[in-house]
Amino acid sequence: MTLSALSRVTVGALAVCLIGLVLAVDLARSGAPDLFTAPPAIALGSGQAPTGAHCTAQ
Repeated sequence: MTLSALSRVTVGALAVCLIGLVLAVDLARSGAPDLFTAPPAIALGSGQAPTGAHCTAQ
């Protein structure tokens, strides 16, 4: 490996580690999501009215 290829691998590994660290800290601070009380990700045709977005405010 050349120096530039080694540094690309190092930067890539550090980026993946940083993303993993951010996810771990977020999970530790907020806890796991409760999937039974979460709103549906896609509610097309479910009959539920949209809530919580700025476009739904009257």
